[in-house]
Amino acid sequence: MNIREVMEQREKELLSPYAAYSSDTAGRKRQEEECDVRTCYQRDRDRILHSKAFRRLKDKTQVFLAPQGDHYRNRLTHTLEVSQIARTIARALRLNEDLVEAIALGHDLGHTPFGHAGERALDRIHPGGFAHYRQSIRVVELLEKNGDGLNLTAETLDGILNHTTAGQPSTLEGQVVRISDKIAYIHHDMDDAQRAGIVTEDDIPVTLRMLLGYTTRERLNTFVHDIIESSAGQPSIRMSTDIMEGMMELRRMMFRNVYENPVAKKEEGKAMDMLAQLYDYYLAHPETMSEEYRLLFRRKGVPVEMAVTDYISGMTDQYSMDRFREIFIPVAWEVF
Repeated sequence: MNIREVMEQREKELLSPYAAYSSDTAGRKRQEEECDVRTCYQRDRDRILHSKAFRRLKDKTQVFLAPQGDHYRNRLTHTLEVSQIARTIARALRLNEDLVEAIALGHDLGHTPFGHAGERALDRIHPGGFAHYRQSIRVVELLEKNGDGLNLTAETLDGILNHTTAGQPSTLEGQVVRISDKIAYIHHDMDDAQRAGIVTEDDIPVTLRMLLGYTTRERLNTFVHDIIESSAGQPSIRMSTDIMEGMMELRRMMFRNVYENPVAKKEEGKAMDMLAQLYDYYLAHPETMSEEYRLLFRRKGVPVEMAVTDYISGMTDQYSMDRFREIFIPVAWEVF
């Protein structure tokens, strides 16, 4: 037996009967020779980690657009926090950590510049609408590796596609990432909002703090422990009723005080208008897009509108601003 086969055997000996075993994967759309060292989910994780889309996450907004400070989260740090929370839960429940990590690292690859503001902008102007979780699937199936995609396993694709609140992942590992995503953004967005002076601990009702904890750290600990205790030995991932209700109340408070706060969101309208103008420009001048996106509609039959959406959604915050400045802002004439 090679190293991969030993690890696959060890999974069946050590993991929960509800776990997704690497040896039982539904496979990839394009059949490949197995690696002799890594399991299929480890290969998925590595492919995502080495992708261009993953590297671009470091320059994409999480909540606060262009924050003045070194410690505010971006889309990459959010992704890493989701991964760490999900791995902690998966390990405690004896689920497949490699699959959890692959899903967590890939779940936001399709996110736009400027966070959900960018997502709303593209959803309004693209004829087919836009959702970051569907775009994440396009990234890993088509856009990476010059149009060949990453050829991930069915289980990883399912977890990425179904990581949102409305999703229904088919594996417990996908369910872990789905709830960890929610926990992560509630936790770190509250932390960032307190750092920005938008909310304080005193804004949280005392009854909610008594239930969940008096600091962001205590509340994260409460959520993780409750999921582990409620899901142990169960065929689904769940939270106890009171903690789930408390978490959702905290989430509603975050929407009222942070996500819809006019102070925190005052620049989003500008960002949305900018992306809309870029969309119209590239639709009229698709030949000015990067080569890999021109190839989409020239050789792969992708509609121009979709190729433009792929291009803009893949941009970082700074790159989109640079392109806008280059296209629309006059440059001062210089005498040589």
